[in-house]
Amino acid sequence: MDSPCYCDLLRTAARKTTAIYDRHLGEVGLTLAQYKLLKKIDRAGELSISELAAACDLDRSTIGRNAQVLGKHELVEETSCGDGRRCMLTLTETGRHRLAAAAPLWQTAQAEIEAMLGPDQIRAITAISGAL
Repeated sequence: MDSPCYCDLLRTAARKTTAIYDRHLGEVGLTLAQYKLLKKIDRAGELSISELAAACDLDRSTIGRNAQVLGKHELVEETSCGDGRRCMLTLTETGRHRLAAAAPLWQTAQAEIEAMLGPDQIRAITAISGAL
């Protein structure tokens, strides 16, 4: 008897979940990935690309590409560059406003997912995430 591929099941669930967040956050021109990066930078005040990559558990090149996109949209800026020091990312005023506008939309996406799954399945996905 063949069992389903657990990786495929989890990836499908992640894509569907991301689509819900992206639909809501799209109202302010953000994706879930962009929102999460802005949120991490906001909490820290400033982060290097390497620190942000470690905080997101992603490779530095992926974060670097995403940070460039955020920079092109004037949501983040690099500071503390030069003299051999690391470049640090900080939110711009536009980035802070966009993040603030996105927060209730993120919460709406959370509520939609909670309503779809119910408390037992929410506890289950939390447990699965912690176990992996």
